[in-house]
Amino acid sequence: MRKYIKAGAILINALIIGLLLLILYYNHTLPNNYYVTAGSELRLTGVFEAVRCVGDVSAAKQAAAYSSSADGISSHKAELRLLGIIPIKTINIREVKEPVLIPCGEPFGIKLLTDGVVVVEVSGFYSDGGFVSPAATAGIRVGDIIKYAGGQRVSSNEEIEAIMSQSGGQAVSVNLEREEKAFEATVYPALCKPDDSYRAGMWVRDSSAGIGTITFYNPNTGMFAGLGHPVCDVDTGKIMPLRSGEVIKVMINGVKKGKSGAPGELAGMFISDNPIGILGRNSKGGLFGHMNNGFNPSNQGLPLGMRQEIETGEAYIYSTVKGTAPSMYKIIIEKIDFSDSDNGKNMIIRVIDEELLAISGGIVQGMSGSPIVQNGKLVGAVTHVFINNPAKGYAIFADYMYDESLKAQADLFALDDAA
Repeated sequence: MRKYIKAGAILINALIIGLLLLILYYNHTLPNNYYVTAGSELRLTGVFEAVRCVGDVSAAKQAAAYSSSADGISSHKAELRLLGIIPIKTINIREVKEPVLIPCGEPFGIKLLTDGVVVVEVSGFYSDGGFVSPAATAGIRVGDIIKYAGGQRVSSNEEIEAIMSQSGGQAVSVNLEREEKAFEATVYPALCKPDDSYRAGMWVRDSSAGIGTITFYNPNTGMFAGLGHPVCDVDTGKIMPLRSGEVIKVMINGVKKGKSGAPGELAGMFISDNPIGILGRNSKGGLFGHMNNGFNPSNQGLPLGMRQEIETGEAYIYSTVKGTAPSMYKIIIEKIDFSDSDNGKNMIIRVIDEELLAISGGIVQGMSGSPIVQNGKLVGAVTHVFINNPAKGYAIFADYMYDESLKAQADLFALDDAA
């Protein structure tokens, strides 16, 4: 009898430990935030139930918040329960008037000016004291974003060079950002022997240009989203801090086919000097801004698909591999990561469309931002290609990009108000 009691206790302990591990797993892998359309309930798999937290926000306040928002956003907290009984975590559910967005797939060019200048190299040179590096001595590192130098706001390489050159070797205060934290450094420029000018010993970048793909356009607001990942500095890998920028019309005139170990690339050219839009935000979710009235996307509007609505299986992407107009290509969504990851790798996708495979080998650079449509809804965008298998790549959730587009809209409105 004692033997059976002991075995039963071991079994119960094992079940408890297993349940705790399961709760920890779901707590980590399930997101903290969800979008739902107005009047609907959050629907996950049958083993989960979302129970609204008592005493969260009154119905009256929620209704007022909803009706006062242009996008009809209100939110409440709920407890996510396993089997309707076991609490997993507290989540935030945001109700929105079902956004209707136009999935694009058109290529676009960007001209981006940085907010401050990005340090891309810290080097040394010969001076009276031998080989020196004033910037390194001051503690300046590659990837730092310099906002002020010598008390002046700086936005170009030429401005930094002039301030250091005119210092006469006297101390120059430098205000910079590193990993979103503010720092102050003091640089003592040294006389560079080859050209007899005072230098700090660093190279900076103040702009970037390139091409990508527009993910969606919001016809109600004129806002757009593209890329699905940030524009980063080619040397440091850091997100380029956006000061301002323009959107330029692009034509795709060639494709370098991707193969294992060598990603392919779209070749494009700017076909006009007249901007068709402005940039408003460069973030982990992509590049966002506002289009001019002359922007006319090819496709019709579709509802925004929430992440919990996405399923593995067949889907389509819109992408442009020739000219200026997108085509639709078949893909498979192979895996979905429902966590709150913001690295642009929420889904693994695989191109199965024979036409696209013949043209590009699958996903190539420049296709980032190509919208993904499943079951008549916009659900995501292409972000990265697998280096060793160009038919496969990563994608980002469309609801995350939509949320970022709302932030970009607020940023642009703030700039208009300031002006």
